[in-house]
Amino acid sequence: MAVKDPTAVERANLLNMAKLSIKGLIESALSFGRTLDSDYPPLQQFFVVMEHCLKHGLKVRKSFLSYNKTIWGPLELVEKLYPEAEEIAASVRDLPGLKTPLGRARAWLRLALMQKKMADYLRCLIIQRDLLSEFYEYHALMMEEEGAVIVGLLVGLNVIDANLCVKGEDLDSQVGVIDFSMYLKNEDDIGSKERNVQIAAILDQKNYVEELNRQLNSTVSSLHARVDSLEKSNTKLIEELAIAKNNIIKLQEENHQLRSENTLILMKTQHHLEVTKVDVEAELQTYRHSRQGLDEMYNEARRQLREESQLRQDIENELMVQVSMKHEIELAMKLLEKDIHEKQDTLIGLRQQLDEVKAINIEMYQKLQVSDDAMKEKNEIVSRLEDKTNQITATMKQLEQSDKDLLTQTRTIAMSFVKCASNEAQHQYKLVKDISF
Repeated sequence: MAVKDPTAVERANLLNMAKLSIKGLIESALSFGRTLDSDYPPLQQFFVVMEHCLKHGLKVRKSFLSYNKTIWGPLELVEKLYPEAEEIAASVRDLPGLKTPLGRARAWLRLALMQKKMADYLRCLIIQRDLLSEFYEYHALMMEEEGAVIVGLLVGLNVIDANLCVKGEDLDSQVGVIDFSMYLKNEDDIGSKERNVQIAAILDQKNYVEELNRQLNSTVSSLHARVDSLEKSNTKLIEELAIAKNNIIKLQEENHQLRSENTLILMKTQHHLEVTKVDVEAELQTYRHSRQGLDEMYNEARRQLREESQLRQDIENELMVQVSMKHEIELAMKLLEKDIHEKQDTLIGLRQQLDEVKAINIEMYQKLQVSDDAMKEKNEIVSRLEDKTNQITATMKQLEQSDKDLLTQTRTIAMSFVKCASNEAQHQYKLVKDISF
């Protein structure tokens, strides 16, 4: 005899137990009134069987303290695949009494049954087998065809109305043990086989009608949405068509008006061109006569500019000498920093004046090319430059005199420091000599 695969046997046993539990739950619910609570034994056994089915082939995950197997991981993945499952996942996380992932998974199964969406949620999960491979082994029930069969059987639970209190129930510490005595057949069960077949046929018809009604509702809602969007787009298109027609009429009128204006402008421009042609010839003659005088004026201005640039270069050289002397004084006398800062301010003012002189020279160069009036302004600017250069030379002389005074003061201060230091050294020498005696 061929040896059977133990995992295949486990899957077959779990599938048979799921069939028995779902069938027993539906039959008992029909006789009981179809509204069930948490204490109903067939309902409790159904959750135990579902828990064993979801745990089959689950990979062992290493946690912080130990190794564990939990079905909350794949069930938590449903909210990413099915947007309507976000509400149930958030409700499970907000429950205050749950502390373990297994308790959250049990609460999730109970809420999914109350919503009548357990089959839809698990169908989305088994379709994405590449994502389930992170949680299950390749031979697990959820990875094989048995998982799809169980999901199909769960559709029949939509005929059941469950009223479960999840908030106050202790789901973390429950022990999931399958009670096989509930599924053992007796003679009464065999006698009621025809009744069970009729009930199964009725339930299948009801499930088919509910599923068909759900699909029809979804198609009707989508068709209503499309009709609304088409009506809105139609009204928009009608309004845009009317606006476009009005714009076309306006553009035709503007086109006719622009053509008439274009002909008038063309006639005016031709007349204007004839007039301007005569004016241009007269201006050319006057320009030729005036160009000779402008060349002479340009040569004279260029000569004056060279002289002024040479003068500016001499002033800059003198200023560089003064700046070097200033730096030597700063290094020699740290005690007179206040006076030196004042001299630096004056030197900065002189540099600004020199920059003004440069700007005025550039301005003069530009104005020399304009006309005779520019030459008059140039002469005035030259006179102002001469005044400023005289002022600069006067200030430079004052700076030289002040620098000489500072040098004499520093020398006297240095001599006084040297005398004081020598006197202090002689005094200390005498004290040491007296102490040695």
